[in-house]
Amino acid sequence: MRAGLRLTSTEGIAVFDHFAWSVVATPLLVLVVSWLLVDRLRPDLAARVFAASAIAAAAASVVNLTAFALKALAELPMVANWGGWSYQRVVDDTAHVPWVSWLSLGWLVVVVVLAARLWMRRRHEMRAVSGDWTDDDVVVIEDPRIDAFAVPGKPGRIVITTGLSELLDDRQFRAVVAHERAHLDGGHHRLVWWARLAAVAHPLLRPVAKQVEYLVERAADEAAAAAIGDREQVGRAIGHAALAAAGSRAERPAGSLMALGAAPGIVPRRVAALFAPGRGGRWSGVLLPLLAIGTVVWTGECVYDLFELLSLAGWDGP
Repeated sequence: MRAGLRLTSTEGIAVFDHFAWSVVATPLLVLVVSWLLVDRLRPDLAARVFAASAIAAAAASVVNLTAFALKALAELPMVANWGGWSYQRVVDDTAHVPWVSWLSLGWLVVVVVLAARLWMRRRHEMRAVSGDWTDDDVVVIEDPRIDAFAVPGKPGRIVITTGLSELLDDRQFRAVVAHERAHLDGGHHRLVWWARLAAVAHPLLRPVAKQVEYLVERAADEAAAAAIGDREQVGRAIGHAALAAAGSRAERPAGSLMALGAAPGIVPRRVAALFAPGRGGRWSGVLLPLLAIGTVVWTGECVYDLFELLSLAGWDGP
């Protein structure tokens, strides 16, 4: 915003740079880089990096939108009179891109409404999974349908139907339990929640949230493979159970994490990954955190510029 404050020929351009980088470019870059890295990193590491980077990019975007939304309100004469600054000075700061501030205000309202709805749904889901369970951490329920899922909580529970337990041999059953325990131990429900919240804040991050959902399943698959010492055996168990479960999905509590995957379309991809050699890449994963750090720093400058603008427009501060 400083370029506008100096009333140079480039006024408004510096303001638009904040919007273009943090609200447009960074979420797009996070999307592209995550797509390139999704199968090149260890899945447990990738899930955490993707979720953290998505929430950082989304938070930076929301802060930028908030700053521009406040600037839009500061352009109103009534608000300027109340705050003690020159509304015309504020308007002049983005004279070349007047739509940025008002677009940000409308976008921010939509984000707040969608985030509130997601939060309420999350609370409903967590209440739904906090019902009475046995003291055992692995619960086998009488149900002929094929299913297994993890219920987060304190403590968490692993629920398996009799239909699935009768389908699998002992080794495969241990693989399913290990898969679900990896969901609980890894806090995968939190990673999925963060990614979905980021997707609400910015539509470009929705595919990244889908990648996180896939990656937590892959991470749990790898944990199961390590537990029984046979990647191909886990792959066969997943494929066998998924085929048997088709059209026979048991009702599960909302908010649970499933061994067979919420999206059947990812099962072949998971099985193929288990039949391939494991990946241990790490260093390429720093690209997403660097993007997230960059947009957070740029966002700090945006907030500073807003206060500097209002100060030069005559605001004395709180």
